[in-house]
Amino acid sequence: MTNLELAPPVESARINWHYLWGVAAAIAATVWVINQDSRWILNFFHVIFGLLWTGIDLFMGFVIGPILKSVDLNARRAIVTRLAPRMMFLMPPLAAVTTTAGIELAWSAGYFALDWPYFGWVLAALVIVTILTVQGIGVLLPINIVVFLELRKAEPDMGRIGRLMRIYFYTVASQGVMQVAIILVMARFVTGI
Repeated sequence: MTNLELAPPVESARINWHYLWGVAAAIAATVWVINQDSRWILNFFHVIFGLLWTGIDLFMGFVIGPILKSVDLNARRAIVTRLAPRMMFLMPPLAAVTTTAGIELAWSAGYFALDWPYFGWVLAALVIVTILTVQGIGVLLPINIVVFLELRKAEPDMGRIGRLMRIYFYTVASQGVMQVAIILVMARFVTGI
């Protein structure tokens, strides 16, 4: 089999709907943490989920992405059809929990009542998180789903996949920049506004 020939479709790779239990657990835990009225627990939750979100985002964009571009099509197909279903259930809850806990922390710390120019830091955080969320849910998640479904076909449309992956690559690169920007903003919050 040459590099140009595709291996049979990876039909064993499928969306495992059991991962929805993890999504439900993340939502339930977030509601529980918010109702504890403990800034320490809320801060811990925000930081740990934020680290996971940012770390996985940067790792996928700057380590896994370039590796996938360099491996042959069959290896890429095998990896993506197994990785994409997990990422569909992992990244949205990480982003949602991080953002929700962060907004709760900002309210409890009184950041939304700050005067200008200090409120600019809050606004910067909200703008960055909005961009990350729109890109994640509006661009990356749909592309993940379409590419996953396309790669499972006996004869995937490689032109379509290539076009989608170019959009995906530039969006992930933008997300990496936004993740570094949000870390800079959060460092400002931690050291005092």
